[in-house]
Amino acid sequence: MTEPEPARVLIVCTGNVCRSPFIERVLAGMLPAGSGVVVESAGTGALVGSPMEPRAAAWTSRYAGEPAGFVARQLVPGLVASADLVLTATRRHRGEVATLHPRALSYAFTLRDFADLVADLPAPDTRGGDPRSRVRALVQAAAARRGLNPPLEAAETDIVDPFRGDDAMFVTMAQQVMGSLPVVARALAG
Repeated sequence: MTEPEPARVLIVCTGNVCRSPFIERVLAGMLPAGSGVVVESAGTGALVGSPMEPRAAAWTSRYAGEPAGFVARQLVPGLVASADLVLTATRRHRGEVATLHPRALSYAFTLRDFADLVADLPAPDTRGGDPRSRVRALVQAAAARRGLNPPLEAAETDIVDPFRGDDAMFVTMAQQVMGSLPVVARALAG
């Protein structure tokens, strides 16, 4: 018997050194072992080959994520096409994802919009389902809720970019992400 194919979650920001690696590594650490969900990240204007920004790495460690070994990479159409769910730092990033791969509009959300959409969904029946089918069903359920709830304002959905900012910006970024990430982790874990 072969292992089921994992679900792929792609996190997107600009440089892929602050927001998206923080989300990637903390989310991966929140998912239970054997969840079958692979979390990765990329940037629309990535600082390719760079490690995580030191303050982002410190916040990642603070939330039990593992920053070691992270290397920034550029967002390319193949990464978007192979993802089952794309979570972006801002609505502008979601637009850039859709420009690269138009079909992604059905499975791309900002992190905070996605958390809002799945927060009160009933727990899915995961018996006998493979991780990829489970995540795709979750994405379809979230997409079906678009328009039923009033959309979040941009200030509520976009995550501040702390790159080259002061320490307070990293605090704000971490607070914004952690206000949504536990909801997303629970939904992805089934």
